[in-house]
Amino acid sequence: MNDEPIQADAHDPLTRQGEDAALIREAAALTRELSTAKPSIYWPDFLICAAIGYAALFWAAGPMGTFWTKVAASVVAVLFLYRASLFIHEITHMKRDHVPGFRWIWNFLVGIPMLIPSFLYEDTHNQHHSKLRYGTEKDPEYLPLASMKPHMLLFFMVVAVFGSVGFLLRFAILSPLSLLSSWVRRETVARVSTLAINPSYRRALPEGEFRRDWIIMETGAALWSIGVITAVVIGWLPLNSFLIYLAIVATALVLNQIRTLVAHLWENDGRVMSVTDQYLDSVNVPPPGPLAELWAPVGLRYHALHHLVPSVPYHNLPEAHRRLAAKFGSGSSYDRANYPNLRGLIGRLVASSFRGGPA
Repeated sequence: MNDEPIQADAHDPLTRQGEDAALIREAAALTRELSTAKPSIYWPDFLICAAIGYAALFWAAGPMGTFWTKVAASVVAVLFLYRASLFIHEITHMKRDHVPGFRWIWNFLVGIPMLIPSFLYEDTHNQHHSKLRYGTEKDPEYLPLASMKPHMLLFFMVVAVFGSVGFLLRFAILSPLSLLSSWVRRETVARVSTLAINPSYRRALPEGEFRRDWIIMETGAALWSIGVITAVVIGWLPLNSFLIYLAIVATALVLNQIRTLVAHLWENDGRVMSVTDQYLDSVNVPPPGPLAELWAPVGLRYHALHHLVPSVPYHNLPEAHRRLAAKFGSGSSYDRANYPNLRGLIGRLVASSFRGGPA
């Protein structure tokens, strides 16, 4: 797996003890029959969340209702559209024939209106799961946040606040301009076409069938963005409604950024890691904590488990967790990636940042 054996290092932020062969072997064995996505779960979950989210958005942005009913509707819209949006993660992992049509319907109903078509995540998220890329400078979704200065954590969150405006302008302006200039196209694809947190990551131009799919999705997102801006300019869409729409998209992005902040411990120093160390650098927040299902829905509360068995769909992760927790028990390698709540994880990261690195 690694080019060289990982040696124990007392000063390394993670406990380098090689592979936990039993954990890896049992995780594969105990979850083998849990790897099939069920359309009977995907479709109602996604469609109900999208329907409730958009109904709440229309109420919040519409002319009727009091201030407080609009606030309540906005909260509902954020939570349900956030959950519907996070099916983008499932799309990157699912086999197309397991839930036929889901990828395109998701893009049409949520990906494009929420300004996150799935090409922004597809074909790059799998690099985050690569045994030789995870936690290194080649990982688009990793930064050593635990050893960065506190102001970098603040900047990490501020970026998400302006994400909705950024994506809107990216599709409304750069997509059309990239038709006129190959240089603009290369730079747009390389720098602003990936849901990445690593600023040094550069994406290659898409190829083959994925290139065709990318063009379809990007065209849809560009037409949507141009249409929304035009509707505001000519007065068809009230400015207040437009700002509420942007605020709801931005809040969902911020909520996802908070989830990202605690999806890992971010304690790797850039070297290639063993599968076990990748697992221990990732985070599960299993039940009984009820709030995790709000800020880390669609199985993302089991993020460490997901890195261990990425083929298991979100609806089977709770059962996979129960099996592995029962098999290994308290104090095991499996148990060490489980944490009780969001507050403690954020506190750990902020404390590490102020210290200049993990203790």
